Amino acid sequence: MATQSLMRRLPPVSVMIAGLVLAIMLVLVVFAPLIAPMDPRDVSSYSLIDMEIPPVFMEGGDPRFLLGTDNQGRDLVSVILFGLRISVVIGLGAVFFAAALGVILGLVAGFFGGIVDGIVMRIADVLVSFPTILVALLISGIARAQLSADAMLTWAPLVLIFSIAVNEWVQYARTVRASTMVEVARDYVRAAKVIGLPSGRIMGRHILPNVMSSVMVIATINLAGAILTEATLSFLGAGMPPTYPSLGTLIRIGNQFLFSGLWWIAVMPAAVLVVLVLAVNIIGDYLRDRFNPKLMAR
Repeated sequence: MATQSLMRRLPPVSVMIAGLVLAIMLVLVVFAPLIAPMDPRDVSSYSLIDMEIPPVFMEGGDPRFLLGTDNQGRDLVSVILFGLRISVVIGLGAVFFAAALGVILGLVAGFFGGIVDGIVMRIADVLVSFPTILVALLISGIARAQLSADAMLTWAPLVLIFSIAVNEWVQYARTVRASTMVEVARDYVRAAKVIGLPSGRIMGRHILPNVMSSVMVIATINLAGAILTEATLSFLGAGMPPTYPSLGTLIRIGNQFLFSGLWWIAVMPAAVLVVLVLAVNIIGDYLRDRFNPKLMAR
């Protein structure tokens, strides 16, 4: 009986594998500068003699380059590690910014109601009517037009984070607003109001902990979407500059050589992106089912 109970509490094998894969990728992200054979940001480390070398398992491969090299002679393992790092950091930054903004606005709208609720929700309705990628392209284009090339190199990550998050906070705001409206009607919130506790303290210390489970589930699912949006923007040339090799930028560069036989330049970073997004989605689906009250009741 104890073994059966433990097996029920353990997540499915697919979720555990996805968690292991995601943990390995996060370790690679953190220690990329130490693990990578070369620093792709250092132009002096490029060698045109080593350009377009196939992976080690193909004829003509070089043991120094496990996944081969690109058209600039850069080691693909190194550029993929740094590209993975940039994509994950931007995805996490966008999710954190969107979640923070959405939770604050959702709490305020659900707690005060009335005209405050109306203003926040109408802004959300306007934003949700535009596709995320379109809003991100618009903001990125405005930033590129206003900032110089050198300034864009510095501010590109923050511009991308803001571009992705500005349209994603709506999901958090709507979910938190609905949960807050339920909590406001409960006796403990009414008692807190009666004894004169400040509204900010009621929202932060009493209501917020009861809505965070839903926020965590949405954040996990949205992380995969944020990473894909960043990759799409970089693939379209509106994301990270070529000197900061995100996965989308690497796929865009490799796509130019895809039909000339140099398939590994595009396929290798694309495979890493697919595995990363798949792992995050599997974990997000599990958390969504795990915190679903109807499924928990069963």
